[in-house]
Amino acid sequence: MASSISPEDPEDLAVFISTKDDNTCQKCACPIERGDLMFPVKKSEGLLCMACAGFGAHEYLVSGNVALTRRATQFSTRSAKVLKWSRARKRFERQGTLVEAAALQQAEAACQADAQKREEQREKAAVRRAAQDVIYIRKFSERILELYPRCPTEVAAQIAAHACEKYSGRVGRAAFAKELEENAIVLAVRAHIRHAYTSYDDLLLRGLDRHSARQSIEDHIYRIETSWRKTG
Repeated sequence: MASSISPEDPEDLAVFISTKDDNTCQKCACPIERGDLMFPVKKSEGLLCMACAGFGAHEYLVSGNVALTRRATQFSTRSAKVLKWSRARKRFERQGTLVEAAALQQAEAACQADAQKREEQREKAAVRRAAQDVIYIRKFSERILELYPRCPTEVAAQIAAHACEKYSGRVGRAAFAKELEENAIVLAVRAHIRHAYTSYDDLLLRGLDRHSARQSIEDHIYRIETSWRKTG
């Protein structure tokens, strides 16, 4: 499983959440049940419980508080990532960090001391990101009009706002779209035409499968897209 992790390599030090009920500590022979933390031993390919691995007095700090985790890790002389195997994604995913109890207390005190300052920084960062989003959406709209000069200005703005909506997962939020590549613009425009100017949504409501519905309105999309690209 994760036997490649070595206790002599502090940068890769990790413990794992057991997903089985039949593991046993190779040193003390105590059972390691499902949900327990375990430490892989590279040389023997065996497992240790937290006490035998030297983490018996450590605290399990779950992921989520970046500032607290960063500080607790810095203050701890020995820490380890906590990983768990995700069956859905077929990979180990980080769940938290094991840190020394004293280091966690020190980190909590430090975070409490500058909590107001960090909140102010977050608010400023949020304002800055919002301003950047406004600029990005405007540039996206301008790029649409470069490629589709006969697209109505208000429609270009509507397409840009929809495609670039935060957390939407739409094409405007994709990494390649941030460079305003033509492919991203075309995908956004075609998606808008599909939903706003064709019977695509009605076809889906009638029970037609997505592939067939797209095929049936493809010519219509092409005609509108071509008309928007024309100059003069």
